[in-house]
Amino acid sequence: MVEIERILAPNPGPMTLDGTNTYVLGGQVVVDPGPADAEHIERLVRLRPRLILVTHRHPDHTEAAAELARSTGAALRGLDPDECLGGEPLVDGEWIPVDDVELQIIATPGHTADSVCIVVPGRAVLTGDTILGRGTTVIMHPDGAVGPYLATLDRLEALGDLEALPGHGDPLPSVAAVAREYRSHRLERLDQVRDALATLGTTASDAPVAAVTDVVYADVDPSVRQAAEASMAAQLAYLAQAG
Repeated sequence: MVEIERILAPNPGPMTLDGTNTYVLGGQVVVDPGPADAEHIERLVRLRPRLILVTHRHPDHTEAAAELARSTGAALRGLDPDECLGGEPLVDGEWIPVDDVELQIIATPGHTADSVCIVVPGRAVLTGDTILGRGTTVIMHPDGAVGPYLATLDRLEALGDLEALPGHGDPLPSVAAVAREYRSHRLERLDQVRDALATLGTTASDAPVAAVTDVVYADVDPSVRQAAEASMAAQLAYLAQAG
């Protein structure tokens, strides 16, 4: 069985929770190297990985990736070609051998267009920011989108009760269970947006993002207001398209 090690990067914050979870699979593959912190990078360099994978393009997951690749000669791969160095872009459904298992790459758009999850068969799913250890995921409009995210949750639920290893926060016992919870939350939030539009007397196509955010996310902390507005913009775009 492939060994999975979690290394917590020193970048806690409102959007990163306790920090970015960097995972090391079988001592050979580093997933989401995280921020460009010198000590964190040096720790990863000492592992001498042969492959670096990133779950999506956001800098709290990728900032250290190019330096780690240059320092070790490891190939760097992500779904976005711009995130690759010395390796080809990841492909949905691709299998990558590590020790005596093969990791499966699953395209999981929603949080961002280039998000992927990494399945360790029979054991776990590395979910990046598609599923978090606590709270819910931001849909980063216009890169992210609600429709693809709902489809992604369907795909993750179909994986069953594999452990979810998120990009931020602690592991969760069942990726299927949390996918169901996330879907329920997202559909409930869409209903709240519809109600807010009715209260404001406007439509999803015409509504000011800030005004609807004030209603639906009335208690949001100012430190994550920008993220709330990004998710709101994604929800309004989804409802406008749905008519």
